[in-house]
Amino acid sequence: MRYLYFPLIIITVLYSCKGEKQKKTEHHSQSNLYYDLAKHTTNEKEAFKYYNDAKESFLLEKDSLMAGKSLVNMAIIMSNQGDYNGSLQTSIEAVKVLSIKKPDPDNKETQSSNYNCMAIVSESLGQYDKAIEYFHKAIETSNDTIAKLVYLNNIGYSHLLKKDYPTALHYFNLVLNSTESTKDRVEYARVINNYGKASYMINPDFNPIPLYKESLEIREEEKDYIGQNFALACFTDYYENKNSAKAQTYALKRYAVTNKFKNPDDQLEALQKLIILDPDNYLKYFKRFQTINDSTQTARNSAKNQFALIRYETEEKKAENERLTAEKAKDDNFILKQKISIGVLLIVILIVISLYIWRKKTMKREKALEVKNMALRYSKRVHDEVANGIYHVMTEIENQDHINKDRVLNRLEEVYERSRNISYENISPNEEESFNEKVSKLLRTFQNEDRKIFIVGNDSYIWDRLSLSQKEDIFQVIRELMINMKKHSSASQVVFRFTRNENDINLFYSDNGIGIKNQLKPKNGIQNTENRIKSLKGKIIFETQTEKGLKINISFPVS
Repeated sequence: MRYLYFPLIIITVLYSCKGEKQKKTEHHSQSNLYYDLAKHTTNEKEAFKYYNDAKESFLLEKDSLMAGKSLVNMAIIMSNQGDYNGSLQTSIEAVKVLSIKKPDPDNKETQSSNYNCMAIVSESLGQYDKAIEYFHKAIETSNDTIAKLVYLNNIGYSHLLKKDYPTALHYFNLVLNSTESTKDRVEYARVINNYGKASYMINPDFNPIPLYKESLEIREEEKDYIGQNFALACFTDYYENKNSAKAQTYALKRYAVTNKFKNPDDQLEALQKLIILDPDNYLKYFKRFQTINDSTQTARNSAKNQFALIRYETEEKKAENERLTAEKAKDDNFILKQKISIGVLLIVILIVISLYIWRKKTMKREKALEVKNMALRYSKRVHDEVANGIYHVMTEIENQDHINKDRVLNRLEEVYERSRNISYENISPNEEESFNEKVSKLLRTFQNEDRKIFIVGNDSYIWDRLSLSQKEDIFQVIRELMINMKKHSSASQVVFRFTRNENDINLFYSDNGIGIKNQLKPKNGIQNTENRIKSLKGKIIFETQTEKGLKINISFPVS
């Protein structure tokens, strides 16, 4: 006979006490509802299901302490129903869950109770050394003095079952020597009973009966039927070889007590003793033994299957929920991707539309600017090439005594060709003569009896490496300066000097005219001149602060 159920009841009572403290705060959630239903049902199989549901809910809420408590209670129920391997597996799961939470008093007591359950199950499987190891862990994780005394008593009982009686007696003495040993009368009755049995097993001359009687009386007063069963079993064992009549009497009393709390293991042990001690009623007790044994095995197999089924269904439900959650997440992810894609597409469309509108406006502005620039360019060219060309011809006619009709017609035809080329945007400067000769001819056309033109340094090398467009710009600049001179300066002498170093060409203009008396106010001609010099990346300087006349310095790099 193994005494297992008394400590389990103490653990359940401890849970109930702690549960009462939390009752006010643990009745709102679904998890607490399952937990409360489990605590208040008398059917252990129903309680197991509720604890299992509570455990799953607490895990979802990340409440590892309450999930651990649910698992410990499930392990105790499985142990009570004889599913020892299932109980150990559940307790191991509880160890893992409870280790998630940082240690606190409530968490440590739950861990302690779990180790106590693992120890009792190991003891039921005959693994006494493992049971002792778990009992020690229960003591290490507990801060409850009374609970520690229970665990010390349990260690002593495991050594008693190992038949290591001296060690068992040592642990029972540890409990009895504690000032707290008498505070729990039921536990005190249990330890003096154990002490009496261990002492008797060490010394057959020792009389344990006074201790057995004291233990039985306390248990009868406290209506502790499980404890009475154990005490009566000790009486029966003691008298079995000394007084068979007394042994039979205590065996019958024990059988009657076991029927009150319906524990099949203790009923079967009581019947085994009666079969031996009461040969006259052997058959009656044997049939009763077979009936209880068969129903117990059937019930335990059924309980094991039911516990396994409940946990399997829970795992199936969890897997299904995870699958549905994954599918929902997948659908949500797909919808999110669709929304993102649509959003990106809309943004791209908006960007494209904005770029199109911006480009359209830009092209419109560029077109307007191009038209304006073209108009300015045409205006400039008409001024430089047509108007100045005509004025050039007029100057030739004016300054010559004998007019060469053919020459004048050729010059007018040249101006005509230039005006026509402007409309076609086709500039084809006449390069039949050298550029220095062309410049010299231009300057000489402005010379007459009243005005002398002096040309210095207009050699051909001056203009080497200049492009046609650059030569055209210089020609127009020189002509513009000469026309402005003729129109405004009243000069009698004009000097044009040309120089060149390795990278720059310099033009120096001076006259003895009236000069520019007021601040220079560039008009179209001067502006065109400045623009042309700027396009050549050069610079033009008007020296207006001279005693008489005007001086202009022009320089630009050779590209």
